[in-house]
Amino acid sequence: MDHLIEFWPILQRLIQYARPWKKKIILAFFLLISGATSEVLGPILISYFINNILSKHEFYLQSILMIIITFIILQILAVFFNYFQSIYFNKIAVKVINKLRNDVMQSAINQPIYQFDSQPIGQIISKVTNDTEVIKELYDTVAPTLFRSITLILIILFAMFTLEWHMAIIAIFIIPLVIIIMSIYQYYSTPLLRNVRYYLANINNKFNETINGMNVIQQFSQQSRFKKSIQDSSQLHYLARMKILKLDGFLLRPLLSLISALVLCSFIFSFSCLKNEVFEVGVLYAFITYLGRLNEPLISITIQQSILQQAIVAGERIFSLIDSKKQEYGKNKKKLQTGRVNIKNLYFNYSNSPKNILNNINIDIPSKSFIAFVGHTGSGKSTLAHLLMGYYPIKNGEIYLDNKPISSISHCVLRESILMVQQDPIILADTFFSNIALGRKISEDKVWEILKIVNLFSLVKSMPKGLYSILGEEGNTLSVGQKQLLSIARILVKTPKILILDEATASIDSGTEKLIQTTLTSIKKHTTLIVIAHRLSTIVEADIIVVLDRGKVVEFGTHNKLLKTKSYYSKMYNFQLSKY
Repeated sequence: MDHLIEFWPILQRLIQYARPWKKKIILAFFLLISGATSEVLGPILISYFINNILSKHEFYLQSILMIIITFIILQILAVFFNYFQSIYFNKIAVKVINKLRNDVMQSAINQPIYQFDSQPIGQIISKVTNDTEVIKELYDTVAPTLFRSITLILIILFAMFTLEWHMAIIAIFIIPLVIIIMSIYQYYSTPLLRNVRYYLANINNKFNETINGMNVIQQFSQQSRFKKSIQDSSQLHYLARMKILKLDGFLLRPLLSLISALVLCSFIFSFSCLKNEVFEVGVLYAFITYLGRLNEPLISITIQQSILQQAIVAGERIFSLIDSKKQEYGKNKKKLQTGRVNIKNLYFNYSNSPKNILNNINIDIPSKSFIAFVGHTGSGKSTLAHLLMGYYPIKNGEIYLDNKPISSISHCVLRESILMVQQDPIILADTFFSNIALGRKISEDKVWEILKIVNLFSLVKSMPKGLYSILGEEGNTLSVGQKQLLSIARILVKTPKILILDEATASIDSGTEKLIQTTLTSIKKHTTLIVIAHRLSTIVEADIIVVLDRGKVVEFGTHNKLLKTKSYYSKMYNFQLSKY
């Protein structure tokens, strides 16, 4: 029962995606019915020829030519109708899948950031690509094949009952047997198909992980271990596929062929035992032909059952993503007037850990001030930055931006008013211009001005295509420092009220660091600057330095004040001095 409960709601939801193309679907079905009817009329003509011409030896050329011409026309019409219905169904399938992929991608984009911390990227990619491709077969293969098969079965049965109802009753017993086989197949195949989709997504995830980490893998000679890991995943996928193939091999064509053979034997027995006047040779020929044609749509239905089950399982995975919780934002669309930040009684822990990462944080950050968060690894600095960005919902305590709770601020205002420069900035495999503009309306002259400010002007000018030079995958044509300068250039398109630098200078040389510091000096005149510092030498001019330890604020003040206390900050600063 669980399988039925899962099956029908997902199937109905997938069918709903085809509603915008209802008229084209009706036309495609009309062409399909016309093609099936043209196919079925052929054996009736041959049966008429056997009974009325061949058996009576009445060979009239005109009658024979009419039968031949009509038969050829029917076959040509069948080819014509089947060709165009196939084209229509494929067009509809591609359009539906485009809509479904857009919905899946839109849902992935709107996922809470914390979902990407716990969910492998390969699993999401598999849902967007492989699973939607499986569902495509539902529209361009399963739906037309099932409808065509059912139409053929009905027309064939009608023709059988018209020719000889005794033999038609024998043939109709095949239908309930097929329904029983399909039900058994659905029951056993669903969990197997779900495993196949999972293992395939796992393979994609491991390939993604291997390719992205190729430098580390080769550096530490881990090729064999990663190869073994992918082989193990492939083996699990292979074993799951083999179980389905065995199920298909037993329940589908062989079993149905056996049933059809038994029905054919019944026809021959009935023809042999009953009086000759009951059956005619032409009728027997037609029934044998129809049985062969009846067998094929029944086999097609059961084979499509396998593809249908795969589409349902893929749909289940896709809808789990589409229906998952989206990033929630407030409705207040009023722009922030200041960059003031108030953090009151803030506690925070990740959903997979009961331990608090932040404990009773209380900080008041004035507008247009320079604030630094420092502390050892795991002290909660980056977590606090992510909360300020609105990446995670706040359960205990509150963060106020411009005296408004962060939970009440709309997404567009939040993204416009508060930006972050990360330690490893994301660079798109696109042009310099696109990486800086990021879809925002900005002139080339403005971009050149920004490039001068961040000291990238000469670099871009020296490139063959200037602003329209392609940066390569993840900006691999740039150095780490140049990537950081480019990420700051993005911010200068429209200066935010609050700017967060999450250890943005941790991996760059001192020369580039000075360039960044010069750029930040000009930004500080209009923006609240929050810096998560790795190098304490970069924040000696901060208005307030907040020291975190194990999720708690242990001290705060200016650089000189904290040095005099000779506590946490003083020890950290002196330790770094001794290293350099």
